[in-house]
Amino acid sequence: MKQSRYVKLTKDQDHSPHEDITPGELNQPIHIPQLAVRKCSECSQPLPEDYAPPADEPWTTGIFGCAEDRESCLTGLFCPCVLFGRNVESLDEVTPWNTPCICHAIFVEGGISLAIANVAASFIFPGINPGTSFLITEGLFFTWWMCGIYTGQVRQNLQKKYHLKNSPCDSCCVHCCLHWCALCQEHREMKGRLSDNAFSQMTVLNPPPVQEMKDNPETSSSSANNKEHIALEMQAI
Repeated sequence: MKQSRYVKLTKDQDHSPHEDITPGELNQPIHIPQLAVRKCSECSQPLPEDYAPPADEPWTTGIFGCAEDRESCLTGLFCPCVLFGRNVESLDEVTPWNTPCICHAIFVEGGISLAIANVAASFIFPGINPGTSFLITEGLFFTWWMCGIYTGQVRQNLQKKYHLKNSPCDSCCVHCCLHWCALCQEHREMKGRLSDNAFSQMTVLNPPPVQEMKDNPETSSSSANNKEHIALEMQAI
């Protein structure tokens, strides 16, 4: 019998520390950093870590094209909080529209109402301390600036999603200066993009032509003759 070249170590001969292995411990997935890289969607080539897609796509409509969509124009004019909530929901399906709508109504519409009340009170009650009115006005400007930053972040997320460029200027500046026009432009942009994607993914299937089976006179006569022949043979037997 040929002696094996392998030697089986016993427990006494194995000087390595004894470790208990739990079931399934050796079957855990292994993380390989070289494989977890970003790849191009077109050619599947690895991309560098600091790669950013070019933001050079133009907007489909201009910032002052509010009249192109009458529904969004009226909604943005009379209920901008509702239009802002719809924009956030279209951009991020996880976030419901009512949460950003309530935040917009409290800070933007509420701030505008407070500003109008402050101006009206200064004319109706001239005895109000001007310093108090100045502090209220300063607080309202600060709130408007913070709301411009928040709504500008939503616009930046939209630009990153569709690789849109800053037009006409930075997102936060657009919302601070042209808030209502920016809301309508963002709604038109997402509405047009979503409709184009839905149309491109639609598959049109044409039904096959209707096929009819017609009896051939020669075939029918031959089958009748065969039946008669079989019947005659059965009678002879």
